[in-house]
Amino acid sequence: MKKVVSVSLGSSKRDHTVQMEILGETFEISRRGTDGDFAKAVQLLRELDGKVDAIGLGGIDVYLVAGGRRYAIKDGLRLLRTLKVTPACDGSGLKNTLERKVVAELFRAGILRRGQRVLLVSAVDRFGMAEALVENGAEVIFGDLIFALGIPVPLRSLRTVAFLAALVLPVLGRLSFKLLYPTGQKQEKETPKYGRYYDWAEVVAGDFHYIKRYLPPRIPGKIILTNTTTKKDELLLKERGAKMLITTTPELQGRSFGTNVMEAVFLALLGKKWEEVTPADYLTLIEKIGLGPSIRVLRES
Repeated sequence: MKKVVSVSLGSSKRDHTVQMEILGETFEISRRGTDGDFAKAVQLLRELDGKVDAIGLGGIDVYLVAGGRRYAIKDGLRLLRTLKVTPACDGSGLKNTLERKVVAELFRAGILRRGQRVLLVSAVDRFGMAEALVENGAEVIFGDLIFALGIPVPLRSLRTVAFLAALVLPVLGRLSFKLLYPTGQKQEKETPKYGRYYDWAEVVAGDFHYIKRYLPPRIPGKIILTNTTTKKDELLLKERGAKMLITTTPELQGRSFGTNVMEAVFLALLGKKWEEVTPADYLTLIEKIGLGPSIRVLRES
């Protein structure tokens, strides 16, 4: 049996384990949160190193991307470099391939449409999704300043995102990741805010913890395009009036795992280190597995 573990800086309340068969291989896939405790995450990685087939780094990015440039996140690199034997990843390979593919398929299927208003909470975290939304004609607000830095300034072009990223990410990447992203118990906290951007959007897309962080009491008729949701999250969105929940990876026994988990499964199947895997490798496995989105209608129109 192949074992894949996601070591996350997120809340341990979201932990989950499944067993399933993928391409003839039996997998045990689990997620282990460390409640925002960086030292605990390092210790857990050391304990798992060499004892599992692949590890996904959750609740943190190793790299952010904009304008074709990659920006390192100091804390993400520290976690990655803790591992000496087991290959690890942060999910960005699948964000660049699977999420592009999923967005294009949603437009072809008419679930998303040209001219639709989309609030993408962070473009640098999901650059594949950002580019695919623009390429397919969506009207997009990029919420990087709003959701990561609390600056209520919407960005309306990828060119602007790339320009600002080149200015600030080399500096922000050296700071504690906790300043940029909710970790541990902060993932459970909601502070309704910036409602005008949610109200403007027909689709709210991107990282679910960013989406949930400022989620208004009512989001009637919204499509949520995200990942890493649980049944509790699905119920929350339904209660607040969302029409549809789409996760870019499939639901596995009650929840959608993050791209870091599914990418770690790919590493285990390929028997490669993260830096050795090509976009063609990802796309080939996506087709072989038949990996695709999970679409749940929460309320009928």
